Amino acid sequence: MKYKTERIEFKSQWSEAFCKEVIAFANSDGGYLYIGVDDTGTQVGVADVDETYNLITNVIRDSILPDITMFIKYTLQENHVICLEISEGANKPYYLHRKGLKPSGVYVRQGSSSVPASPEQIRQMIRNADGDAYEDMRSLVQDLTFKQAKETFAQKSVAFQKEQFPRLGMCDLSGLFTNVGLLLSDQCEHSIMVAVYADEAKTLFKDTREFKGSVLKQLESTYSYLMLCNQNQAKITGLDRVDRFDYPAEAIREALLNAIVHRDYAYSGSIIINIIGSQMEFISIGGLVSGLTIADIGTGISQPRNRHLADIFHRLGFVESYGTGVRKIHELYKDFKEPVRIEVTPNTFKMILPNQNKTMGKESDVVSAKEPLVNRELSPQTRQIFDQIIRNGFTTDEEVQKLLGIKKTRAYILVKQMIDAGLLEVRGRGIGKKYLIKAPSLDVK
Repeated sequence: MKYKTERIEFKSQWSEAFCKEVIAFANSDGGYLYIGVDDTGTQVGVADVDETYNLITNVIRDSILPDITMFIKYTLQENHVICLEISEGANKPYYLHRKGLKPSGVYVRQGSSSVPASPEQIRQMIRNADGDAYEDMRSLVQDLTFKQAKETFAQKSVAFQKEQFPRLGMCDLSGLFTNVGLLLSDQCEHSIMVAVYADEAKTLFKDTREFKGSVLKQLESTYSYLMLCNQNQAKITGLDRVDRFDYPAEAIREALLNAIVHRDYAYSGSIIINIIGSQMEFISIGGLVSGLTIADIGTGISQPRNRHLADIFHRLGFVESYGTGVRKIHELYKDFKEPVRIEVTPNTFKMILPNQNKTMGKESDVVSAKEPLVNRELSPQTRQIFDQIIRNGFTTDEEVQKLLGIKKTRAYILVKQMIDAGLLEVRGRGIGKKYLIKAPSLDVK
């Protein structure tokens, strides 16, 4: 017998633990696993060839994903030695089903040993097998849940069952979740960070928030918070009184959607939204898709970076069609002194919405100003309720009672006061009743 090498491994008897050797060979350059040979290369044979052979084939079939059986050739050699000739697999990385697609379940050959793969090795194998398109790659996290996605799809009357997942791009043909599934899941690793500044130089913070979870939850929670920061002022023109927000609600909506749908999720950084007195900035990672210019974007030409995500947002009614969002924002600002600005670097896309009320006219014309909620003097209990809704997207009577440690009657009175003040709105009734921050709807009209 030969010695153990990078492509040769000996085991005196079969054990389920040796699946890692099979995985390591398939994830590397292939190799030979001899069952019935000890570490010195001595043939000791297996006690029952037929039983061992059946056990090996069954365990490998049931314990390793994706299906690796087509890359293994079994040969019975003399002295009751079983040889497994394992070819390099075409669907790497292979991994232990019970461990998942992570270092503790993925192995590679290192010298004459099988060792856990590093996260970078796993990512590289996925890139090599799935291509460079982030959406189509298998997610490194497979234990995913979709509580928020189910709620959003249900609200929009769009089907959301496992049968639809391949069509939505959320999983591949083998049933493994893709990065699209990861983005929609409650375990999404990306986030949106919002900073409200007290000065134009962005050195003094008024408030900061980070929104996590499914991109659908991030959309809802971030939009609600941005509308809380959107100050409303009134101007008297003759006998007419005109109310106007600092930023058109539809412009905030479209800029936020653009940042979420078109950012480059291959990078781990967050979407950044900065709010200062003169403007609101949306900064997403990833410049323009290759071949497009700023002029192209302005005319409505669009090449979606995340095709599946864009299709899902279209199904849910959040976007009408590719390229209309930016054009719509420009249209909303066409009658104002300062236009929308777009700044692009190789790795970032920044959209700047000017504060409309900064160019409204003379100070004496402004007869009232509704402070954004982040600046208002709110009671501690009201602030806690707002914070909970921003975190979770909504709250309920039971959650208010638990949050504040108050009884049902007090919670009812407090919530009703907020509804009467125009701060909250009610969705549903009975046990399904929820309270949301009152803000313009995200639905497409």
